[in-house]
Amino acid sequence: MMVKSRQEIPEIPFAAPAGTPAGVEVMSLAELRRRAPEDVLARPQRPDFHHLVTLTSGELHHTVDFTGHTLRPGSWLWVRPGQVQQWGGLTVAEGTVVLFRQEVLDAATATAARLDDPHAPVLSTPVAEDAEALDLAAEHLSREFDALGRLPLEVHMAALRHLLAVLVLRLAHLTVPEGAPAPVPDETYLRFRDAVERNFTRTRRVEDYADLLGYSARTLARATLATAGVSAKEFVDRRVVLEAKRLLAHSERTAAQISDRLGFANASQFNKYFTHRVGDSPIDFRDAVRGRAGQRAGESPG
Repeated sequence: MMVKSRQEIPEIPFAAPAGTPAGVEVMSLAELRRRAPEDVLARPQRPDFHHLVTLTSGELHHTVDFTGHTLRPGSWLWVRPGQVQQWGGLTVAEGTVVLFRQEVLDAATATAARLDDPHAPVLSTPVAEDAEALDLAAEHLSREFDALGRLPLEVHMAALRHLLAVLVLRLAHLTVPEGAPAPVPDETYLRFRDAVERNFTRTRRVEDYADLLGYSARTLARATLATAGVSAKEFVDRRVVLEAKRLLAHSERTAAQISDRLGFANASQFNKYFTHRVGDSPIDFRDAVRGRAGQRAGESPG
């Protein structure tokens, strides 16, 4: 049966199986397939918890915030709360999935691991030394998760928190592969990035951010181009468009309501802005996303 085109993309809360610790879960992809049919997982969904995925074999296609990623053995996928995701190719992949709520970790770990960073990479491929350390951390976490009952519950939970902290800290601070140095974000870019995250629904003008931060617009342009590889204006526009896509995909807000939420003068201005940058009108984009979801839901697994 086809899913109606007006169906919202569901927000998925964390729900650990009965008898397991609250806030963190480790499972295999095989277990994930047993719990949820592939056609259900293939639909767009917006979880309110973190996903860490790594493979031992096969290949996994995963869409996060409307961008496709291909996960292979040796790589890690990190989906953060609020991002819209879709699973793909689950029948030809094996590996490990770590699910956790942010509050499981202490504030210092959450900050050091940049859990709230909306610009953190979704897909990472560690160098050999990092890959080995991550695999070991994931194995220890998995074994401790499966050892429920061998220690007092509070001790078991403390061990899970510490082992999870090791995993996310290592994943958040990977060594850059030799020969492919990544630019180190400077203070100017980081301040601009954070200001955009706080204010993109209020202003899309780089000059406003320059005034707010005490820089010239040219300084922001240089810092953003050096670190993010795009102009400061493009950086702001990408954040606005991403939020617009999320709202169109997972809510029933009208174009006028989304326009107001994102700080546009009216729906016509929002429609023109979105269409120019995406290539589809807001309504066409919504229909396309939900049409794909409906098509997947109508297909038979396997």
